[in-house]
Amino acid sequence: MIRSSSSLPPVGVSEPPLGVCEAISSEPLDIVELLRNAHHPAAGAVVLFSGEVRDHNKGRDVAYLEYEAYPPLAVKMIHEILAEAKEKWGLQLAIAQHRIGKLDIGESAVVVITAAAHRGEAYEANQHIIHRIKHEVPIWKCEYFSDGTHQWGNNCNC
Repeated sequence: MIRSSSSLPPVGVSEPPLGVCEAISSEPLDIVELLRNAHHPAAGAVVLFSGEVRDHNKGRDVAYLEYEAYPPLAVKMIHEILAEAKEKWGLQLAIAQHRIGKLDIGESAVVVITAAAHRGEAYEANQHIIHRIKHEVPIWKCEYFSDGTHQWGNNCNC
């Protein structure tokens, strides 16, 4: 596992290669900036999903989360997931960013934005992308509980 103390910038956010960009970041995700770059003249719908750190999980009080990743493979896999979704749903744009490092309650851990001609495609693609990221990409979550214990895993309560 590699934990990075520096942010890997989004790949092509200002000029997305084929409308696809992604990143693994140790810095807080800038949802406003991501959304600002997620518009396309052919898109009638833009869907934004933000996975937030909540204060509880399965009846336990959560103090904070920590994410680790293998960035070279994670970025490659996210790129492939986004490219596949872009092709399958005819998206004009697909963006995904995931945080690594310590995240406090209320912070955004992952953002997925899709832009398509119609809302159905944008919603369906967005859900597909986040499910695949949570289940397939080498990103690991550790929950730190208020009682001082911690637990690795449980990346998805889907």
